[in-house]
Amino acid sequence: MKTVEIAVIGGGPAGLSAAINAASLGAKVAIIERDDQLGGQLRKQTHMFFGSKEQYASTRGIDIAVILQEELKKYRNNVEIYTDATVLGIYEDGVLTIEQGGKYMKLKPERIIVATGASEKFLAFPNNDLPGIYGAGAVQTLMNIYGVKPGNNVLMVGAGNIGLIVSYQLMQAGVNVKAIIDAAPKIGGYLVHASKVRRMGIPILTSHSVKYAHGKDSLEKVTIWQLDDQWKPIVGTEQDIEADVMCISVGLSPLAELLWQIGCKMVFVPELGGHVPLRNENMETSIKGIYIAGDVAGIEEASSAMVEGRLAGLCAAKSLGYDTENFEKLRHEYLAQLNSLRSGPVGEKIIKGLSKVTA
Repeated sequence: MKTVEIAVIGGGPAGLSAAINAASLGAKVAIIERDDQLGGQLRKQTHMFFGSKEQYASTRGIDIAVILQEELKKYRNNVEIYTDATVLGIYEDGVLTIEQGGKYMKLKPERIIVATGASEKFLAFPNNDLPGIYGAGAVQTLMNIYGVKPGNNVLMVGAGNIGLIVSYQLMQAGVNVKAIIDAAPKIGGYLVHASKVRRMGIPILTSHSVKYAHGKDSLEKVTIWQLDDQWKPIVGTEQDIEADVMCISVGLSPLAELLWQIGCKMVFVPELGGHVPLRNENMETSIKGIYIAGDVAGIEEASSAMVEGRLAGLCAAKSLGYDTENFEKLRHEYLAQLNSLRSGPVGEKIIKGLSKVTA
């Protein structure tokens, strides 16, 4: 059985940031990533980020993934990377069980940072299993990683940031986005994204949902209908949209199974996407030595995930005795960055959610 000081589960924006900070202080770190490359969701994000210089504002997600990996290389002597590796469990004795390439291994870390991200939510409607119906992440993977056009005519379901951004990317790839619909009475994403797609002639229909998906061997047509102020369908408002692709972007759920397994105290917080663990200001959960960062801690933007990762990595390393004279300064800077990212009307929901889980 191998040992390591800090195991980081997940090599996306939060996990990479956590590993960088922990390794920079001298801690020995292992990153366990289930995909064949590091970078997580950043690898499929071609849009430019908001935020500030510290969160790589005006830089594309795909480029941020490269920047973080280059930064990690500075501390290569302190870092082991396991790709194509899935953590199967965290056990009471602190051992991680991992499957990699058909082989089973055990790893015993002194500290654990869980940065497993989130999974896409889906919708229930007749024929929702037809070929041609994808989550937004799958469409981004097809286009931005593999260069595969998902179809010719797309109905986007969801007018949050991901739905708006992916719609714009589809149009850039030459795909016809017939419409964007959302069950909510108003657009959930940033208006700057909504304005971009509207300028390209894409209608955004709020208070609308999917009634039925039509097709024999694959998606051919979608029936949508309007919702009233109680979110109930209005009979007689149905309209058909010819589409061979339906892209569903209705939110994310934290991937917290490992935290449930080990017994972290969890609470259901709708504002954060579902069940999330209780944590203190340093991103440490109710179980001493287990930290969290990114979407598993609550659904936010990748900018917040990176800052949470930096904070978790810093604090996990400090708890092992690795220190820097700038520790408190850095910690307060990260907390200030998070407060800034959560400022304004968009962050009100996040702040409300965090008030329910922060010790």
